[in-house]
Amino acid sequence: MKQLLRIKICGLKDVQTIEAMNGLPIHEIGFVFAPSKRQVDKTTAAHLIKAVAHLKTAGEIRPKTVGVFVNETFANLQAILAEAPLDVVQLHGNETAGFCLEVRVKLNVQVWKVFSVKRDAGKTYSSSALELLSPYQSAVDAVLIDAPGGGTGQTFDWQVIEDYKKAAEELGITLYVAGGLHAGNVQELLRTYAPGGIDVSSGVETDGRKDIDKIRLFVRRVMEA
Repeated sequence: MKQLLRIKICGLKDVQTIEAMNGLPIHEIGFVFAPSKRQVDKTTAAHLIKAVAHLKTAGEIRPKTVGVFVNETFANLQAILAEAPLDVVQLHGNETAGFCLEVRVKLNVQVWKVFSVKRDAGKTYSSSALELLSPYQSAVDAVLIDAPGGGTGQTFDWQVIEDYKKAAEELGITLYVAGGLHAGNVQELLRTYAPGGIDVSSGVETDGRKDIDKIRLFVRRVMEA
């Protein structure tokens, strides 16, 4: 595993699980504000962010907090951040590069833009990666590729990763990969494609709830890769 690989655990909803993550080499912890079974409101998120502040994980520093949004208005983002001071805004909708830049500059947060990759995308789709990402070069801090819908537990056509990776490297943007990751397949992903970061949610859950044992196992598999 490359030292620069970043690990994000997404969809946290309770303080107990967050506290149990202390000491794990995790870089980001995500909270879902978009409609979802993992959705939290800004008051709950503020409480969870305080819990994250007490963690020491990767590099003996606290993880960054990430809010997941879909086509949220700037005014609503501003109101949420006023109560829940996130480090990163992760945008899953149809947000333009201009909107991403506005959020990044005016709200003083990192911005990640998510792009959905079809399950059977193939080479034809992936060849447009550079064209797709280029407008966002100066507007975002990272891009994330995921299966459509996000948090579904479904993988996408991994053969497109190489093209997105090359495009992200050319543009100087960190590339995260999400979508159906779990302890049983993450090593294959890392050894074959070596992205800059990985994002897991449903793959570390049991019966729809975050499972600290699965989180620990996932992280261990990453460290062993």
